[in-house]
Amino acid sequence: MTDQTSYAPPKILTVTQLNRATSQLLDNHFLSIFVEGEISNFSAPSSGHLYFSLKDANAQVRCAMFKSQQRRLSFIPANGKQVVIKARVSLYEPRGDYQLIVEHIEEAGDGALRRAFDALKAKLYEEGLFESTNKKPLPLFPKAIGVITSPSGAAIRDIITVLRRRFAAIPVIIYPVSVQGSAAKHEIANAISLANARNECDVLIVGRGGGSLEDLWAFNEEIVARAIYASELPIVSAVGHETDITIADFVADYRAATPSVAAEQVSPDQQEWLMRFNQLETHLQRQLEHKLNQKSQTLIWLEQRLKQQHPDQKLRRNAQRLDELEIRLKQSLQTKLEKHQHQLATKIAKLGQHNPVITIGHYRQKQEYLMQRLIKVMQHKLTTLNQSLATASQTLHAVSPLATLSRGYALVVNESSGELINSTKQLKLGDKVETKVADGSFVSQITAVKKPSN
Repeated sequence: MTDQTSYAPPKILTVTQLNRATSQLLDNHFLSIFVEGEISNFSAPSSGHLYFSLKDANAQVRCAMFKSQQRRLSFIPANGKQVVIKARVSLYEPRGDYQLIVEHIEEAGDGALRRAFDALKAKLYEEGLFESTNKKPLPLFPKAIGVITSPSGAAIRDIITVLRRRFAAIPVIIYPVSVQGSAAKHEIANAISLANARNECDVLIVGRGGGSLEDLWAFNEEIVARAIYASELPIVSAVGHETDITIADFVADYRAATPSVAAEQVSPDQQEWLMRFNQLETHLQRQLEHKLNQKSQTLIWLEQRLKQQHPDQKLRRNAQRLDELEIRLKQSLQTKLEKHQHQLATKIAKLGQHNPVITIGHYRQKQEYLMQRLIKVMQHKLTTLNQSLATASQTLHAVSPLATLSRGYALVVNESSGELINSTKQLKLGDKVETKVADGSFVSQITAVKKPSN
């Protein structure tokens, strides 16, 4: 018996199946990628979609950007522009061409950076971060100067050289940071916050030496701009050369053309201060000499006056004056005492003529008379009111519902609503009513309603 090996025929795909499988494979593997290259074969048909090729020195790839993805475009794509695109890798099944479905395009290099610079500048300007009213003054004589820059760059050497020349006694505190690269913006912002938290200096210099726009980009980052704006310490921005402008320059309290100029702005000039001290010393000396001359002249004049007015003569005159005043005081007191005694005697005599005892007796008799009259009037009034009350009571009893009930009549009230029943129209079968009689009430249920016969 011979062995028979089973044989499965190969699966044969159509072109459509192959392209579809390849498209699914690309979509699942390349979810979202970034590609840099130059635009060529650019086409913008009436549909609003964009079609172009992205190429470098050795290869090219077809690209398509649909109209719905073009809302965030910040420039007009054209042939020859160097761009960075965000895209998905896909396959155009009818032709079997693989292509990039573009989601976003931005210019590569300085063009993109310049647009980002302008956009952030406009945003921060609208928020008021550049307002001159927010700028803090630089201290006239700082106790310490903080420098946020690279510890190995030319900027720190220039700053220290200038500070030593101008006023070597002021301490310099260096906060070392990276000044370019992806981590630089965070290090600079953190250093500004740290300097404010420590509060060990009066002013900060933030900057670096010159370079390209990309090299200086850390000082165009929003996080750095907001850290400068939030700083309680005044900040001098010293980035690059005089022609270099960064976002930090607009937000900072002062902008220096170079790091060396920043050092001059924040530090006093030692020679200038020494000259001012010498001038103040000379002025003070002259003022003291002038004051001493004035005081000497005053002392001489006072000595002459003292000789003219000897104290013994003044004491004798004052003693005589004191005796005269004592005699006049005694006479004045005696005169006033006699006057007050006379006035008192006169008032005692008048008081005797108007003795209140008689008047009090008269009013007491009148009070007793009026009290007796009041008692009689009140007794009469009470009698009249009692008679009126008795009459009203009899009348009220005559019209009282209780009197009516005692004669065999009754009041019928709907038990649920409390409504007084005075007509059969108010009743329906099943209603419960409460019937009130003279000595109580009872509850009934309506089983029939009878109308009066004609």
